[in-house]
Amino acid sequence: MEKKPDEKGPAGKVVHEPPKIEVSRNGPYLVTGGVPLAEGIIANDEQGYSHHWRKGPVYPLRESYALCRCGRSISKPFCDGYHEKTGFDGTETASRDPYIARAEKIEGPDLTLTDYPDLCASAKFCDRAGGIWNLTRQSEDPAARKIAITESENCPSGRLVTWERGTGTALEPELLRSISLVEYSATGMPGPIWVRGGIPVISASGEAYEIRNRQTLCRCGRSENKPFCDSSHLDAAEKTPGE
Repeated sequence: MEKKPDEKGPAGKVVHEPPKIEVSRNGPYLVTGGVPLAEGIIANDEQGYSHHWRKGPVYPLRESYALCRCGRSISKPFCDGYHEKTGFDGTETASRDPYIARAEKIEGPDLTLTDYPDLCASAKFCDRAGGIWNLTRQSEDPAARKIAITESENCPSGRLVTWERGTGTALEPELLRSISLVEYSATGMPGPIWVRGGIPVISASGEAYEIRNRQTLCRCGRSENKPFCDSSHLDAAEKTPGE
């Protein structure tokens, strides 16, 4: 991939290209713009429910890098060309319709919840305290409302979004433009690629997907909603490497 040289800004500081992720045809995700990369670990509470995010190892900052999309690279999370040996089929099947046009709506007294199950990455923050759906319906209770908002904000894929019932304002967490590699603390199992802070994702055809604050990209190679995660990594974890 040809790389454009960085430009020098005021006082000789390096000015990065705008961050973006390009889905290569049957190949890796090409990340440019100096996007920070680290592991994000799902930490459980005493009852075993997903509760909060714990920051894992941070990778050295690079202007550009290629992330494995087929799930077979020996150099994970980076691509090593293994997709060429296996004939990986990375055909994109995800809809380009806006999230809000596809999401179901659950109304509560103080909150509205939107839910698009096809984007589920199985982080399972939504299960705690009776589940975000029940909590939304009980959102006149300040404690239920607070937990519902927290569970929504921790959802890495943006499947779940809570909205202020009165104003229609989306309650989104403030996320820096960065990428986290999701890991499950209870099992040590790798999850999807968590794209944060509104980084554009460009399809192999050159068309942009909807820019969102939170998205998860498949990194096991098995999603039926490529390039986005659909929890197929849970099935992939049960298979032996190379199967």
